[in-house]
Amino acid sequence: MTAASSGILVVDKTAGVTSFDAVARARSRLGVRRIGHAGTLDPPATGVLPLLIGEATKLTPYLMDQDKEYVATIRFGVTTDTHDLSGRVLSETPVSGLTRERLEAACRGFVGRIAQVPPMYSAVHHEGRRLYELAREGVEVERTPRDVVVSAIDVERLEETGATLRIVCGKGTYVRVLAAELGSALGWGGAVDRLVRTRVGRFALADALAWRDLEEAPAAELWARVLPPDAALAHLPAARLDAGGARRFVHGQPADLVAPLAAGTLARVYDTAGALLGVGEAAATGRSVRPVRMVHADHPGPSVRPA
Repeated sequence: MTAASSGILVVDKTAGVTSFDAVARARSRLGVRRIGHAGTLDPPATGVLPLLIGEATKLTPYLMDQDKEYVATIRFGVTTDTHDLSGRVLSETPVSGLTRERLEAACRGFVGRIAQVPPMYSAVHHEGRRLYELAREGVEVERTPRDVVVSAIDVERLEETGATLRIVCGKGTYVRVLAAELGSALGWGGAVDRLVRTRVGRFALADALAWRDLEEAPAAELWARVLPPDAALAHLPAARLDAGGARRFVHGQPADLVAPLAAGTLARVYDTAGALLGVGEAAATGRSVRPVRMVHADHPGPSVRPA
C-alpha cells in the first residue's frame, strides 16, 4: 500500500444518482477498487456521503453507528408509494389549519426510540432480493418493524401546505417513513419533497467534496481531500501503546495501555509513532486493551491526535 491508499472522502452526493453510483465514480477516478460508503442516500436525496477507501472500509460500522442530520422539506396532503414526491400518488387531501404549534406537537411524538417499518422502496433484503425490486414488480411483503432513535426534530420553516424540518437521528432511520407517519398523525398524509443529509457524525456538508469535483477534478486533488482512516473514529477516545504493546496488539493479543481507560471502553489505538493500529476494547481492569478491529493504514500521522 502507498501512503495515499486508504482514508475517507466525504462527498456531497448530487440528486439522481445512487450511493453505489458515487462509489463506482470514486473507484474510477481514484483508481482503487476497495471503496464503500457509510449509509445509503436515496437517489433523489443530496448531501453528505462518506466514502471509505482501502483499509478504512474496515471502520464502516463505527461511522454508520454515529448520528446523522437531515434537512427535509415535506409536502402535506399527499401520499405516494415511495413516501416522496418521486413516487406514484396514492391520495390527495386538502390541508388547512397547519400551524407551528400543531406541527411541533405532532413532531414530539416521533422523538425518542420509535418503531419504523422499512418502506417497500428500500434496499432491505427479503428472501435474497431487495425490497425495491419487489415493489417495482407490484409485490408487497410483510416487513418487521425496527427500533430507531430520533434525537431531535426542529421546525425550520412553515408553509401553507408543508414544512422544512431539521432531523437528527440514528442509523436505520428512514426520513421518508417519518414524513409519511407525521403527515398521517396530522390527518393529511405527507411525502418528502426534498431531502438533504447535512451531517454524518462529525462530517458536515460544508466540508464535503462537490459532486462536480468528484467527476472532473484531477485525481491528485481528490487524494488531497482524502482524510486519514481515524477520522471515522473521532468520537472514540484515544489509547496509546508502547512498542511491545503495539507488537502484541497487531498480533491479536491484549496489550497494556500507557494510560488506563474505563472498563469496556472502545478506543482508537495508536503506536508510539502515532500510527493507527485499529479499534480496541478496554479490559475490566482498564489497564489493557484487546483488539476488536485492526487496520493496516499507512499515513504520516493521525488526523485526531492521540491523547
